[in-house]
Amino acid sequence: MARTRVNVSALYAALDAARTKKELSWRQLAAEVGVSPSTMTRMANGNRPDVDAFLALVQWLGIPAETFMTDPEGGQQEGRAEEPELMAQLAPLLRARSDLGADDVTYLEEVIGAAMRRFASDREARSR
Repeated sequence: MARTRVNVSALYAALDAARTKKELSWRQLAAEVGVSPSTMTRMANGNRPDVDAFLALVQWLGIPAETFMTDPEGGQQEGRAEEPELMAQLAPLLRARSDLGADDVTYLEEVIGAAMRRFASDREARSR
């Protein structure tokens, strides 16, 4: 049975991106979320937040908790299929944003798609 854990680095990166966009300090972010500043420090050092803090953080982000779940042994989580395509995950998120117009979404999809094709090509070249 796979052991599911919180991907602290992914959660911390998402918080940092949202914090930067809102022009908040880490202390201000902690206060807005309702967690202690030491929670942010522990996460910066790679330590997992407690369950209540984790829930508060993902609710503040507006991102499903499952986004930050991982199996450290590399196996699939029980009942979970192969990882979906990145664009299949990103497209609905981009289209749901009220601050992006249709042209903005199309442009972002093209840029991300081009980057993904380049990464795949680089991986393929390294594996030869």
